[in-house]
Amino acid sequence: MKRRTFIGLLGGAASWPLAVRAQKAIPMVGYLNPARPTRLPFAGAFRQGLSDAGYIEGQNLATEYRWAEDHYDRLPALATNLVDRNVDLIAAVGGEAAFAAKSATSTIPILFMAVGDPVGEGLVASLARPGGNITGFSNMLLELMPKRLELLSELVPQAKVIALLVNPNRPGAERAIQVVQEAARMKGLQLAILKAGTEGEIDTAFASLVELHVGALVVAGTFVSQREQFVALASRHAVPAIYIYRDYPPAGGLISYGINNVAAFREAGVYAGKILKGEKPADMPVQRQPNSSWSST
Repeated sequence: MKRRTFIGLLGGAASWPLAVRAQKAIPMVGYLNPARPTRLPFAGAFRQGLSDAGYIEGQNLATEYRWAEDHYDRLPALATNLVDRNVDLIAAVGGEAAFAAKSATSTIPILFMAVGDPVGEGLVASLARPGGNITGFSNMLLELMPKRLELLSELVPQAKVIALLVNPNRPGAERAIQVVQEAARMKGLQLAILKAGTEGEIDTAFASLVELHVGALVVAGTFVSQREQFVALASRHAVPAIYIYRDYPPAGGLISYGINNVAAFREAGVYAGKILKGEKPADMPVQRQPNSSWSST
């Protein structure tokens, strides 16, 4: 081999690690969501927050999206896949996704969003100092449940029985039941508990409303992609219902009360930018969103 050719080969070999480092200089975020890709406004808000922090997708940031499409059993494998992709951050939407990510890695930073009770569910040690490799944003699901019950009872004062519908397969479902039961007891309201984890079970739960003499319904917010089904069933059974997501009333739902999820996801994107710049999740307090609001059709 000629000396010049040999030197050229050495130069090419030496450049490989540099090329790899150049590629890795662009951080990669893994976005893990149990829902379907149709709920894109939240993902868009998260990207906007990252942009506010100086990270623009396709320019100085790469994003790997993983959607479970309402099949929660897929989340562990999807989380493991993101770890195998060596992402720099996993953004996990909801408790199931957050726990899947936490089980998949103890080193890659995890930022959770839309988790109702991160301390009570055992996701973090405390709100002020979450510890480990995880922090995020709480949607204050539990704290706002009594207010939802109060609003609905004021809106439908003739309702003798109010039902609470929860998904028993979701983290925090039992705690949500306890909180609403206590609020109902304090107000002297009769509360019926309905549990549904699938579309078929949701149909069955609504069918039982007449038998239980339910006059109004609180949806605990542990359903992600069944907005149209809920609105249609509530209309068919003529039952006033309150939800936590603001996108229910525009779709025909009666009323919602909860945080501004779009704003929260945007703030989460800013938080993600801080992590990408070197801040440690263990030292970043879990953020709560007290700016709750209600909307109605």
